[in-house]
Amino acid sequence: MRVLVACEYSGRVRDAFRKLGHDAMSCDLLPTDSPGPHYQGNVFDVTDYPWDLMIAHPPCTDLSVSGARHFAAKKLDGRQQASVSFFMKLAKLDIPKIAIENPVCIMSSLYRKPDQIIQPWQFGHGETKSTCLWLKGLCNLLPTDIVEGRSDRIHKLPPSPDRWKIRSTTYQGIADAMAAQWGITS
Repeated sequence: MRVLVACEYSGRVRDAFRKLGHDAMSCDLLPTDSPGPHYQGNVFDVTDYPWDLMIAHPPCTDLSVSGARHFAAKKLDGRQQASVSFFMKLAKLDIPKIAIENPVCIMSSLYRKPDQIIQPWQFGHGETKSTCLWLKGLCNLLPTDIVEGRSDRIHKLPPSPDRWKIRSTTYQGIADAMAAQWGITS
């Protein structure tokens, strides 16, 4: 399959698909953390390529309910509207299979409820982090490795220059499940 992983700098999802033989490329405004096919720039520069599947991780800063106390300022200066518009442009792309990943956010009321909410502990990581998936042409992800432990370590990270990066990186078990379950060509 030809797979676009939008808004991904880590390369985790891209590499999980490539490991299974798919033609996968990541795309982000940031350079990739992991060597491999990566377009550094605006995702809409490459969306007219004939992709079979897109997995998108649009920025959540202005959408996530965890930042609701800042919504008034984000609406006033247009940041929230721009983020909603970006999310919706991804959702409306003419790609047969699409997954859009975001935390619990305002898109559940502005767009539609997510098709699924997953947790890292369902995929081999003993942590909690509710992750919503809006799906088109894809089945829900089945848990692959339910583990004990329900740490909320990711939410309690102390301030640091790379806190945002740690919090936004896809867990390897989730990336592997996406590739194994959504990489089926049928």
